[in-house]
Amino acid sequence: MGFVFGQWIMHKVLLVVLMVVYSGFSSNVVSSIVEARPEVVNIGALLSLDSSIGKVAKVAIEAAVEDVNRNQSVLGTTKMQLTMRDTNYSGYMSMLEALSLMGSEVVAIIGPQFSVTAHFLSHIANELRVPLLSFAATDPTLSSLQYPFFVRTTHSDIFQMAAIADIVDYYGWRAVTAIYVDDDHGRNGIAALEDKLAERRCKISYKAPFSPNVNQPSEISDVLYKVLKQARHMEMMSAEYVWIVTDWLSAKIDTNSPLATEDMDDIQGVITLRMHTPNTKEKSKFVSGWSNLASRKAAGGTFGLNSYGLYAYDTVWLLAYAIDAFLNQKGNLSFSYDPGLSELQRKNLHADALRIFDGGNLLLKSILQVNFTGVTGSIKFSDENLIHPAYEVINVIGTVFRRIGYWSNHSGLSVEIPEEIYKKTPSNPNSRQQLYSVIWPGQTVVKPRGWVFAHNGRRLRIGVPNRVFYHEFVSVEANNMFSGYCIDVFTAALNLLSYAVPFDFVAFGDGHNNPNTTELLRLISVGVFDAAIGDISITTDRARMVDFTQPYIESGLVVVAPVRKLNSSAWAFLRPFTPMMWLVTAVFFLVTGVVIWILEHRINGDFRGPPRRQIVTILWFSFSTLFFSHKEKTMSTLGRLVLIIWLFVVLVLNSSYIASLTSILTVEQLSSSIKGIESLVSSNDPIGYQRDDCSKALQDGPQKGGVAAVVDERAYIELFLSSQCEFSIVGQEFSKNGWGFAFPRDSPLAVDMSAAILKLSEGGELQRMHDKWLLGSPCRLEGAKEDANRLHLKSFWVLFLFCGIAFVLALIAYVIKIIREFAKHCSEELEGSTSRSSPSAHLQTFLSFLDEMEDDVKSRPKRRRMAPKASSRIIDANTSRNSDYVESSIVALEV
Repeated sequence: MGFVFGQWIMHKVLLVVLMVVYSGFSSNVVSSIVEARPEVVNIGALLSLDSSIGKVAKVAIEAAVEDVNRNQSVLGTTKMQLTMRDTNYSGYMSMLEALSLMGSEVVAIIGPQFSVTAHFLSHIANELRVPLLSFAATDPTLSSLQYPFFVRTTHSDIFQMAAIADIVDYYGWRAVTAIYVDDDHGRNGIAALEDKLAERRCKISYKAPFSPNVNQPSEISDVLYKVLKQARHMEMMSAEYVWIVTDWLSAKIDTNSPLATEDMDDIQGVITLRMHTPNTKEKSKFVSGWSNLASRKAAGGTFGLNSYGLYAYDTVWLLAYAIDAFLNQKGNLSFSYDPGLSELQRKNLHADALRIFDGGNLLLKSILQVNFTGVTGSIKFSDENLIHPAYEVINVIGTVFRRIGYWSNHSGLSVEIPEEIYKKTPSNPNSRQQLYSVIWPGQTVVKPRGWVFAHNGRRLRIGVPNRVFYHEFVSVEANNMFSGYCIDVFTAALNLLSYAVPFDFVAFGDGHNNPNTTELLRLISVGVFDAAIGDISITTDRARMVDFTQPYIESGLVVVAPVRKLNSSAWAFLRPFTPMMWLVTAVFFLVTGVVIWILEHRINGDFRGPPRRQIVTILWFSFSTLFFSHKEKTMSTLGRLVLIIWLFVVLVLNSSYIASLTSILTVEQLSSSIKGIESLVSSNDPIGYQRDDCSKALQDGPQKGGVAAVVDERAYIELFLSSQCEFSIVGQEFSKNGWGFAFPRDSPLAVDMSAAILKLSEGGELQRMHDKWLLGSPCRLEGAKEDANRLHLKSFWVLFLFCGIAFVLALIAYVIKIIREFAKHCSEELEGSTSRSSPSAHLQTFLSFLDEMEDDVKSRPKRRRMAPKASSRIIDANTSRNSDYVESSIVALEV
C-alpha cells in the first residue's frame, strides 16, 4: 500500500516535472517564434486626403493592407498596422505628421504625396533610416544619391518629359512655351523638359511660372485647370494652338469623371498623358471592385480610379514583400536613440521620441530587390527606377478620352501596345515614331503650326540692314515698312514652318551710310537681336559668331569693267583658239608632214622626186589632213600608225573649233583690256566698289579720275548690269560664298529655316521671287565670256603630248631600222674590197642610202653576185655615177 502510494507520489512528481519542463520548452518555442515573426509591423502613410490623388490613394492603400493581412502567403501571421496622416496640402503639416509617424516607430512610410514635401522629409528619413515609398512624388531630382532612403514606386517625370519632347519633335515643332508651378517640383520638371527638348534640337522659348501659394484647400491641379479656362477665354484654345498637359489632367478626369460639359469644353483638343499599366488579371479584378471599395471606404461619395491609385495599391504589396524578405533575413525591428538629438532635447524641443530604425538599411535593400507582378504590371527596380516606364498619349474629345498612341522608353511613340514591343528586338526609338490622328483645338484635324502668347510671349527682334544702295534686296520705307527680295524669302520660309514665330523687323543703320554687317551679327551674339536677315554674306569669321541658314542666293566677288562688242570683227574666225593654241597646232601640222615624209620616203613614190616637189608634198599632206582629203597613201606600218593618231587629234580639234566658233558667232561677245582679277593686281589702275557711283566712275576711267574696274559681289553686279549695257563681268569669279539668314548659335530655328529654304528652291518659288525683284531689262548680260569660250592649250595638251610621243617613238624605231639596213648594205658593198673609206665617205654613203629606194638597194647585191668579175672600168664608171648621184642628193638635202 505504502509502495503504491509512494509510486503514486512519484508519478505525480514526475508529471509535475514533465509539465514544468514542457511548459518551459513551449514558452521558449513560442518566444522564439514571436521573436522571428512579430504579430504587428507598423507602417505609416502621408496623404493629402482632399486631393484627387490623395482620396483615391487612401482607399487603395487601405484595401491593399486588408488584402495583405488576409493573405498569409506573404507575411504569415504578421499583420501590417497602418497609421495614416492627412498633410492637408501643407509642407509644415507634412513635416509634423512625418515626425509624429517616425516617433511611433514605423518601419516605413508610404508617401509623401508631393515632391516638395519629399525633398525635406528625405533628409529626416536619411537620419532615422526610415524608407519613404512614394507613389506620387515624381520630381526627377529625388532619384539622386542625396536621398538614398527615398524610393519612388511610380515613374519619374524624366520619362514623362521625354514623352512630351518626343511629341513636340514628332509634329515638327521646335519651340514651346512652358506653364509650371514655381516650386522645386515645377522647376526641376521644366529643367528635365529642357534637356529632353535639347536632345531633339528643340527648346523652351518662354517660361510662364505661377505661384504655388494658392488658397487652401485648392489644388495645384485646380489652378492649372483655371489656366486652361482662361486660355479659352483668350481664344487660345482655337485653331493653330497646341496644348500638351502632363498626367495631372488625366488623373483629375479619371477621378472626377464624368466632368460637367462646360468643363470638358475648356479642354477640347488637349493632348495629355496617362501612366500606362498592362491589362492583367490582377488589374481587372481590382478595377471591377473599385466602386464597392470607394463606396465603402470613402465618406464623401464614390469617385473614379486613377493610375496613381493603382501604384498606391502596389506600393503596399511591395512593402509587404520587402518586410517578408527582411524578416526572413532576421532583420532587426528595434529602434535606438539618436545621440545627435541630445542637444535638441536640452533645448526643450522634445525630440526624444524620434528613434533610429536599426534595420533600416536592410529593409531598404530588400525593397529595392523586390520582384513581383501587381495591378500595374511588373514591379522591379533598375537603377532605382521602376522598369518599363510607359505612357498613354490621350486626346480629349467631347466628354471622353481618345487614346492616339503610346510612349515608352523602349520604342518612343507608337500605336502598338508597349508590352508587345518589349517582346521584340530593341531598335532605334526614332525609326518608327507613330501616332493616330488628332483632333486639335478648334475642332480641326490639320496639324497646327504651333502657338504663341500674345501678351506674355516675347516677339523676336529681327535686325534688317538699312542700306543706301540696291533696295531691290532690302528696302526700309519711311513708315517702317520692309520690302525686297530678302524680306520675301524670309517670310515665305517662315510660313513653311510647322509653328508660328512672332517677330518684328528692326532697321539697323541710318539709311545714309551702309551699316556694318559684322556689327549687326555681333549684336545677335549678345542678345540685342534674335536674328538678322538681308544681304548678309556667309564668311568663316561670321560663322564663328552666329549660325547661318542654307544660302538662299549664290554670290561671290567678280570684276566688272567697260567692254566693247566684237561681233563686227572680220577676224572672228580666229577667236576660237588662243594664239598659243594656233601656234602649237600649226607646228604639229608641219611636224606631222615631216615625220610622214621621213617614214615614207624610201618606200613610197608619192614622197619622192625633186626637192621642191618633196617640200610641196610635205606641206600639202600636212594641211590636207585637216579635211581628211590627203591623196598620198602611206605604205609603212609606222607611217600608218602615226597618221591614225594624228587624224584622231585633228578630229578632236576640228570638232572643238566648230563648236566654239558657233558659240562665238551666235552669242554676243564683249572685249575688255581687263581680263580678270589677275590683270587688276598686276596693274596700278584704281579699283572701285559699290559705295562709288559705279556707272560714272567706269565711264570716266582712270584718265578722268574714275576707275578701271569695280570689284563687288555677283548679286550686286548682276543687278547693276541689268540696266548698264556698256559694262560686263570679265574673268572668273574669284571667291565663292552665299547669302543666308543669321541666328544665334545652336538655334533650332536656323535648322528649320534651312529646310524651308530648300523647299522654296525645290518648288521653284525661290526662283520666282528672284525674277520678281532681280530680273532686270533685256540689257542684262551674263558677262563677258571671251576667255571662257576660247579654247586654250591646257584643254588639249594631253592630246598633243600623246601625239608627240608617238612621233618620237616612230622616228626612233625608223632610225634603228635604217641603221641596221645600212650596216648590212655596207658589209655587202665592201665585201672583197681591201680599201678603207674615210668617215666623210661613210657619211656620204649613208645619206645616199637614205635617199635611195629600198627596192633598189635590195636588188643591187644580186646584180653583183651575177657578175662578180666585172671590169674595173665598169666599176669605175659606176662609182663615178654613184658619186655624182650622191653629190646631187647631198645638194638636194641641203636645199
